[in-house]
Amino acid sequence: MTSTSSEERAVAGKRPGARPGPGRPARPRDHTLPPRLFVVPALVVYAVVVLYPSLAGVMYAFTDWSGIGGFSFTGPDNFRALLDDDRALESVGNTLLLTVAVVVVQNGIGLLLALGVHARIRSRAVLRLVFFAPAVVSPVMVAILWKYIYNPDNGAGLNGVLGAIGLGGLRQDWLGDPSLALWSVAAMVVWQYAGYSMVVFLAGLQGVPAELHEAARIDGAGPWQRFRYVTWPLLAPALTINLMLSTIGGLKLFDQVYAATNGGPGTSSETLSTVLYKEAFVYGKFGYSTAVALVLALFVAAVSLVQLRYLRAREVTA
Repeated sequence: MTSTSSEERAVAGKRPGARPGPGRPARPRDHTLPPRLFVVPALVVYAVVVLYPSLAGVMYAFTDWSGIGGFSFTGPDNFRALLDDDRALESVGNTLLLTVAVVVVQNGIGLLLALGVHARIRSRAVLRLVFFAPAVVSPVMVAILWKYIYNPDNGAGLNGVLGAIGLGGLRQDWLGDPSLALWSVAAMVVWQYAGYSMVVFLAGLQGVPAELHEAARIDGAGPWQRFRYVTWPLLAPALTINLMLSTIGGLKLFDQVYAATNGGPGTSSETLSTVLYKEAFVYGKFGYSTAVALVLALFVAAVSLVQLRYLRAREVTA
């Protein structure tokens, strides 16, 4: 009898919902929420702020919506109008020229600055701060500052400096000349973000083992050879980041252009971003402007994917 009752108590203790036997502590109930539930608030916010506007924008690109009231579907008419819009097509060329100039010059200067402040000089900490400071300033404030620098008066801003050092013949109407306006905007963008590229390259330089440079120096390699065959290949990840960020930023550049030139004079500095803004908020063609925005988004995505694939392959072979 004693053996049987012991077995029954053991089996009863294993049954679901059975009360624990004497001398056995009760298991506390788990009242914690599943980890996936903590993601729900962020997903809801993301869906409301990002997904819904994006999907709505794709839909409005095929309508004649004016921003207020109803609309009707027009099919691909907005995209046909985009192909026949000389101003929009000119803005595509301006956007590409601006992007190429910014990417090449910004990353070239950023690399030179990184190499300079990476050297063992006493003021390197101060120089890093000075070069990086413009990157944290509002782009609109930078554009307003450079409008003063580009003042067309002979005795003001850059023209005044050129005149003071005997280069008065180089004075220009920097933002008023259609042949110079786009490049003047590119210069202010490079000035603002070259320090950002410097920081990324500097992080890559600090990851290069000093032993490799020492070994190359012992083997008789000069400064250029050490940079070419030791430093440059190991900077491939930093180069990928900088090229991707500067390319995407250049393709969708808006703030500096709109604040400095408003796309002018004429259409000489119009970009796709300024065109879609004006079509929506100046002319009230929200359907057409969303079509331009959709084309811009797809263009940026395509360029970025091609660039990323090439740069990742370079990282492997470097």
